[in-house]
Amino acid sequence: MSDDPTNPETDAAPAESLAPPTPAELGELRAKAAKADEHWDRLLRQAADFENFKKRAARDRQEDIRYANKGLLDKLIPVLDNFEMAMAAANNAQAGNADALKVGVSMIHNQFKAALCEAGLEEVDATGKPFDPNWQEAVSHQESADVPEGQVLQQLRRGYKLRDRLLRPATVIVAKAPATTPATT
Repeated sequence: MSDDPTNPETDAAPAESLAPPTPAELGELRAKAAKADEHWDRLLRQAADFENFKKRAARDRQEDIRYANKGLLDKLIPVLDNFEMAMAAANNAQAGNADALKVGVSMIHNQFKAALCEAGLEEVDATGKPFDPNWQEAVSHQESADVPEGQVLQQLRRGYKLRDRLLRPATVIVAKAPATTPATT
């Protein structure tokens, strides 16, 4: 034996011999290959369609985020128009028109609150209620004999929430019990 790695005796194929396929087997193999090619093409098309869908969905999502406030702004534009008309009326107002101007501004205020309410904004009213740090922010305590300790004595600024999520806590003054002076003997 020789140590030559290219020795034809060691590289010979196994003794098995493959018989050529019959015409029926060859037709069956061709049909399976055609079906495999069809499935492969369908898979590639579906993968491309899915990629296009993902890109389109991402674009739509970005577009929705970009224009999410459209509905709210549609409701606020008429309020802005009315404020501009009120300002023009105030600039041209005479002494007798002050009451009409107050009524107009009050109407605009109500229109503005209604538009915000429709958008889901709710006021957090704390006056006369027990202090709740989840919805209110205490800026000071004040002694009071009329209001129980820990109850909101005065609301300085309204709080607001969007449905069930707090946007701004109500700013309040909380009552505390009056200090008792020790009796002198």
